[in-house]
Amino acid sequence: MSEQQEKKQAFELHPTPMLDHLESGPWPSFIKGFKETVTRTEKTMVRGVLDQLNYSYETKMGYWKGGVVGVHGYGAGVISRYSMISDQFPEATEFHTMRVQPAPGLHYSAKALREVCDIWEKYGSGLMSMHGQTGNLQLQGVKAENVQALFDELNQRGWDLGGAGATVRTGASCVGPARCEQACYDTLGTHGKVLSYYADLTHRPQLPYKAKFKFSGCPNDCTNSIQRADYAVIGTWKDDMQVDTAEVENFIDKKGIDYVVNNVISRCPTQAITLKGKQLEIDNRNCVRCMHCLNVMPKALSPGKERGITLLVGGKGHLKVGNMLGSVMVPFMKMETEEDIDAFIELIDKMIDYWSENGLDHERIGETIERVGVQEFLDAVGLEANIDMVAHPRDNPFFKADLTHSPEEAA
Repeated sequence: MSEQQEKKQAFELHPTPMLDHLESGPWPSFIKGFKETVTRTEKTMVRGVLDQLNYSYETKMGYWKGGVVGVHGYGAGVISRYSMISDQFPEATEFHTMRVQPAPGLHYSAKALREVCDIWEKYGSGLMSMHGQTGNLQLQGVKAENVQALFDELNQRGWDLGGAGATVRTGASCVGPARCEQACYDTLGTHGKVLSYYADLTHRPQLPYKAKFKFSGCPNDCTNSIQRADYAVIGTWKDDMQVDTAEVENFIDKKGIDYVVNNVISRCPTQAITLKGKQLEIDNRNCVRCMHCLNVMPKALSPGKERGITLLVGGKGHLKVGNMLGSVMVPFMKMETEEDIDAFIELIDKMIDYWSENGLDHERIGETIERVGVQEFLDAVGLEANIDMVAHPRDNPFFKADLTHSPEEAA
């Protein structure tokens, strides 16, 4: 056997019949991507992960365990994964994940991404997730012996670790005013300042559990903050929606009256839009910021001029009390100047301090508020009760169809 043949055999994939089945469907398969990574990078650790995953499917059990992996000065940011059956799959003995904080709004230059990819393939598996649920750029699959060198090279180029464990996690922000006409505040600048302020809480676990910030520029909530963030910062406006009468007429001339009635007016959840000739009248007191009309008619309709944010607190996925949506704590707050952002951070500090003192282990702030009561929390952080603080706008972000009745019977 030639040296080239021996090398090829050394990196050939092992049989994985259970995983092969996942490539047979109509959708792109992560298995295919894993296999291509093995062939392209000649990283045997990825092959070991495939072998262990195939075994997990056969036994219906997971075989990863946590541990401690870190870098100097940081207590978070590296998610450790050790195989419990490394004797069977030695190539999968270690497969740690390093979380890297992206720029606000996920703005990257091609040069920066190429640098990350080159560094990552030098030290790790070559597998990358863009992005994790919290918004991190996740580098998946590195051995403990390479973690420090990997971080050092990334950090020298301006990258920093994201959060993991009982920390303030990496924030997520929408593209905001950089490219979206609906943005009601600077999501990128606010994100950058808030997460810089909480850098120590991001890198060194010292909280009851995780705390997530997400910054959406408007009620479209493109960062999915209401059901995924402990602190959901959503752009809104306080005055009347802006109406460009000329653009309204152009839209009606182009699309027709029927389209406007059936696809704009009739879909307003509070029936706040009326058609008068070729003009729209908006009942702003009944507008609930669903954003449908603004999305359909972006030139004709736009957010009002008095803009700011709504702060919702307590959104989260599964854990102790199940799924929770964020509850309004501050209906409207200006977010235009450095002083506005400082006032916002001061309020968040009070919330985090109260939660740190009163939260149970592995209890997120929404669960603490649920346990102690909203009024006690408001008193502790110095907020007045407000009619907009609906206790249960909807207590579960998921919907389940009732298949026991026909639509006619359900109606």
